[in-house]
This record gives sequence, structure tokens and C-alpha cells, in this order.
Amino acid sequence: MADPNDYIPAAFGPGSQVETPDGDEGKKLEYMEMPREMATFEFPIAPEPEDTEGMKAGKAKLMEVIDVIRQYKVGEPAKVVDTSELTELDLGLVNQLLGEGEVSMVSGSSIQVQESYFAGVWRVLHFGGDGKLVKDTIEIASWPDAVAERVFVGAQDNVPLADMDNLPAGVFNTPALLSELSDKVKIRKPGDPVHSINLSLLPHTEEDLVYLNDMLGKGDTIILSRGYGNCRVSSTKTENVWWVQYYNSQDALILNTLEIIDIPEVVCAAQEDIEDSAERLEEIMELYQ
Repeated sequence: MADPNDYIPAAFGPGSQVETPDGDEGKKLEYMEMPREMATFEFPIAPEPEDTEGMKAGKAKLMEVIDVIRQYKVGEPAKVVDTSELTELDLGLVNQLLGEGEVSMVSGSSIQVQESYFAGVWRVLHFGGDGKLVKDTIEIASWPDAVAERVFVGAQDNVPLADMDNLPAGVFNTPALLSELSDKVKIRKPGDPVHSINLSLLPHTEEDLVYLNDMLGKGDTIILSRGYGNCRVSSTKTENVWWVQYYNSQDALILNTLEIIDIPEVVCAAQEDIEDSAERLEEIMELYQ
């Protein structure tokens, strides 16, 4: 019998890797092992001030980031700080002090994102069709516009209903789920609250999951959030429909849901978190003034 995990989005387990856009198997985008308990903020390991001599541009860029964070309000378009012009030394300082936070994203072959230690401050790498890095930015946003702008491009704008005369063998409950999803997607407006379907509480067969995944389509944006347990968010090929899956410390699936929303809340930084990020980064930068 088929394993439903072959059809629903698979987990990023500890040590799992995703190839970089250039297809070079020798280079991998590696995700850190997911935490076993609730994550708490820790300041990044900062270099001694005397070790940052000559990194004036990197320090200036971080001060620019602080100014931009203070201006940003959730709901506005992302504010972008370009780091492409920095030297390797200055960029290294920026990356070290921003650190790596709880959320990672891969969106197709063109976008890779890592949230920094500071909620709402995202390191965004843009790749060309040849797999080469073409743009290196920091986005300050609830979640990065670079992903939001492309995640559902080319997606279907409604959920197709099941063909009741030609259902695959073993499919029983998916037709009702597709009808519910179709109704909710049709009436959804930007900013509406989430409509969630908890598949873990509903009776279904493996064939139901296969058929459901086929009808929704499989998107190319994958998000790993380690802030509220081990959560994996995957886009479908249907606008505003996401798989949201939680795993325990043994990487066993414990909650499997479909969410109809612009972006699942587990991914987003709140306004108070972003304001706190400005204060924390400013506290660090005081060491280098």
C-alpha cells in the first residue's frame, strides 16, 4: 500500500538538505536540527570591537537596518536593504551579527530566505536562471515580499471538485473536503481570518490524501519554522491554500492541517516582535560605536 507521506509534503528532518539552485550536489542548503523545546532569544556571538576595524561599511549597513526596522509597520510592503555592494568582510560582519533565527524558506529555484535572530529581519538571496546569486538583500517585514510575490504565481484560483463518477479506489472523504475548500476559497478576501481543516481529526484513507494532494497541486515554496515546535509549511498550487504540519521530537507527524489564508500565522513576525528587534540590534551595535 502506498505511503501517504509520498504525496503530502515531506518533513525537513534533522540533517535534511535541499539542493542549491545551481544543482551542484556538492553544495547544499542545510537546515539546523530542530529544537526539542520552545526556542528563546539568544544574542548572536558578537566579535570583539577591536576585531571589526576596517568594517565601517558593514556597521553602517546594520545601523541602516535599525532605522528601517523602526519605520516599518506590519501590513506595509517590505522595506528592503540592499547588501550586494558590501565587501566579503563587511557582509561577513552583517551576517554574523544578524545570526540565524527560527524560520527558513525556499521558494522555487530563485529565492532562499533565512530569518535572522531578530524577528521580522530576513536575509534574502535571489538567484538567476543559471543558479548564480544576482541579488543579496535584507527585508524587514512580517514575512518577505520576495516570497509573497511569487508563491502563488500560476496557481489555480479555485479548488476543483471531485469527479464522483471516476473516483480512484479507496477515496471516500476527499470529495467533501474539496467541496468545503472550494466554497471557502471562492469567498476569501485578503486579510480574512484563517479557515483551517484538521486532517488529523478526520477519518481518511491513504488514497484520500493522495487524491487531495493531486487536486490541490504541489507548490514550490517550503517553510520551516522552529519557533513553536517543529512546523513545516508548504504551498499548494491553489491560491492561499497551505499544508501546515507539526512534528514531535522524533520527527513523527502529530498534526496535519490545511489552511486557507494569505500566509499561515506561524510564519509571520508580529509588530511587537519587530519593534523588539530594533531595540535588541541597537543594543548590540552600541558595542561598535
